[in-house]
Amino acid sequence: MEKLIACCGLNCATCDARIATMANDDVLRTQTAEKWKVAFGADITPEMINCTGCREEGVKFAHCSECEIRNCVQSKDFQTCADCDKLENCPLLVNLHQYAPDALENLKSLN
Repeated sequence: MEKLIACCGLNCATCDARIATMANDDVLRTQTAEKWKVAFGADITPEMINCTGCREEGVKFAHCSECEIRNCVQSKDFQTCADCDKLENCPLLVNLHQYAPDALENLKSLN
């Protein structure tokens, strides 16, 4: 399976937003917007579901520009959080990795 590891360790290749973008799939965009509205309690529309991946060239989901994790990685000129010596103790990552432990494993696999 293809892996496109985001700054935080999530696999963008399995993200519904990226899949919908790459396939230009409006049905999946609508389904993803509805799912994310519930999950994140945010007003997300199908038109917002466009992203090629956190570290890939191209369009990004609106949250990417304000993502503290991505901004931290970029400010340190890192590729991902795997490049940081605070990987397992970073306060920015604790919540995400609590709910997505595979993201931490993805980052560890990069070293």
